Amino acid sequence: MSDTVVYGDHVNKYTLLPYIIVTLMVGFMTIIFWKVGYAFTLVNLALLYLLPVIVSSVRWGLAPSFYAAAIGVTAFDYFFVPPIHRFTVLDIRYVVSFGVYLAVAIFTAGLAARLRQRVRELSEREAITSALYTLSIQVAAGRDLDTVLGEIVRHASDTFGLPAAILLPDAAGHLTVRAEEGLQSHGDAPIPESRIVDWVYRHGRIAGYGTNQNRDSTFLYVPLKTESNVHGVMCIGQQQSPNVNVGTARMRIVQALAGLAAVCIARIRFEEEAKIAHLSAESERLRTALLHSISHELRTPLATILGAVTGMTESGDILSPDDRRELLSTIREGALRMNRLVTNLLGMVRMESGMLQLNKRWCDVSDIVGVALRQIGDALQHRTMEVNIPDNLPAIAVDEILIEQVLVNLLSNAIKYSPDGSLIRLDCMEYDGIMTLCIRDEGMGIREDEAEKIFEKFYRSDTDTSVPGTGLGLAICKGIVEAHGGEIFARPAEPQGTMITIRLPVGD
Repeated sequence: MSDTVVYGDHVNKYTLLPYIIVTLMVGFMTIIFWKVGYAFTLVNLALLYLLPVIVSSVRWGLAPSFYAAAIGVTAFDYFFVPPIHRFTVLDIRYVVSFGVYLAVAIFTAGLAARLRQRVRELSEREAITSALYTLSIQVAAGRDLDTVLGEIVRHASDTFGLPAAILLPDAAGHLTVRAEEGLQSHGDAPIPESRIVDWVYRHGRIAGYGTNQNRDSTFLYVPLKTESNVHGVMCIGQQQSPNVNVGTARMRIVQALAGLAAVCIARIRFEEEAKIAHLSAESERLRTALLHSISHELRTPLATILGAVTGMTESGDILSPDDRRELLSTIREGALRMNRLVTNLLGMVRMESGMLQLNKRWCDVSDIVGVALRQIGDALQHRTMEVNIPDNLPAIAVDEILIEQVLVNLLSNAIKYSPDGSLIRLDCMEYDGIMTLCIRDEGMGIREDEAEKIFEKFYRSDTDTSVPGTGLGLAICKGIVEAHGGEIFARPAEPQGTMITIRLPVGD
């Protein structure tokens, strides 16, 4: 459909073309009836002269149809009613027939004209409904308020061919133009009057030209109102002189557009409020989880370190060298655990703030794996570590410090969740420019529905509540790997345990 909706009957009722066409139709029918008139009775001819009346009423309205009835009965009287070629009527019955004919013609013309008006109104209504439906689909998908309002005022301006604007209250409560179409492009275009805009916004009532309030205004002001609130004001300009009446069709469209704008504003604001509420709740949840995890994770190694240091301080003279080494190992293990916790926290802060910067350089995978194994060597205790790295692996462009942190976190998890005497296996391979590292343990494993969740911040499985941890390690691993353009995923291993796979591009 066209973007411009036509209001009212734009056919000029005083143009000569409809009357000329009607005259030609009646003249042509008269010639035909004169030539073959013997085949018709006068009643048949009178009925046939109703055809121009019906056609003109359907096509052009009442005035041409009345004209068709008048010249039809005149032609019928002059050419077919005795005495022929005279306007006198000798038989009074023909006078009654003429009266009946004119009554039928007028009644038929009125019905046809009303039918035509009804069809035109339905067509306009269908066009309006289609246009508003299309616009509603476009704005329903919008999440940006300025974009949605811009679409609505653009549609209003295209529909009426007039300037349009939407005014919303700013932070100070003053109504300002949030979206407009046609105001800036026409230097002589009027500007919405703030006095009337404020009145419409406060009272939630229509004002401006064509209404009972401020009829001399150059704008029509419609409140953007929902059941609970007035969100702003829509303004539609005019090109006619003031004090004009606003058509019913135009008012329906204006009110529909205002209602659509109000609903969109309310929806977007509710979504923003819901998002803020969700973020606040999520932030509070994460803060609580972080404080709980940190307090628990820091208290345990600190207690261990303090206990070992206190034992060495108070009983240093009676401790054997083996006891001293055991206490020092305990202190070192607690310090390493605290160092991993602080490193993970700092890494998460860097990723969340966007400050994570990669310092890539070409590295040997076996060197990275060797450094990671040395860091977790004491934690292995009675577990067996099996490493399979082919000799012909190419160098890989990564930030070796961050990848070492990834491997340390993954290996530490494998140690925590696997029993003593079990096997932990690390396999490395390269194929088609992708370096793949797989870490597999023989621990308690994970469920299928946890394969994605374990990489979320602070996620802890309900099956491992006895194992210490903050739930940050795997989230940090995921962030680092994805920052390198790779991927990390987990799945249950057979017959038991967990397998975590890392895939990194070899080149940069």
